[in-house]
Amino acid sequence: MNLKDIIKIYLSDNYTLNIEFGPIILAIAVILIVILLIKLFSKKQWGFKNDIELNISLGGIGGVKIKPNHELEQIAHKAWTELITRKAGLPYDLENDVIIEIYDSWYILFGEIRKLVKDIPAHQLKDRNTQRLVNVLVDSLNNGLRPHLTKWQAKFRRWYENEAEKQKDKTPQEIQRAYPHYDDLIQDLIVINQQLVSYTKELKKI
Repeated sequence: MNLKDIIKIYLSDNYTLNIEFGPIILAIAVILIVILLIKLFSKKQWGFKNDIELNISLGGIGGVKIKPNHELEQIAHKAWTELITRKAGLPYDLENDVIIEIYDSWYILFGEIRKLVKDIPAHQLKDRNTQRLVNVLVDSLNNGLRPHLTKWQAKFRRWYENEAEKQKDKTPQEIQRAYPHYDDLIQDLIVINQQLVSYTKELKKI
């Protein structure tokens, strides 16, 4: 084998430069194209992507790296949809939002996320990336929402129900502002709400 078998460069009769590739170069080019197509097809077929780094303050979860595939994208999308379509995933409106409705939204969110995790097939849970996403979903509830609800919800609901019966001429917003510990409650609620909004954006990355 010599250089002419690989590539041939010459001038034609009209002095134009011609380059001809030998069968070896053509074969290598075909192989490379086939390899590239296989890789592209595999990524499209199975949904493999590079690691996505999530930074979640809710529940003190912190940084988490997840390499999503099609199944994980579906799970994350369902969780994101549950958040973005409820008050849980929207910024708290200090003037107009009603605390009881926020707590109702959080309660429903608990149930939907638990159901979402429960419905994940057992074989998928063997995958470490699925395990990481499940941990994020569960810890966000148990370590993010639950502490606030445990501290405030029952006491506030009891107080609010009594006051609502006595002050039927007032709006829910007016009534809730009279809660003796309103400033402390609302400060804690807003922190959790901001973390939930950020959490919703992080899930969308997947």
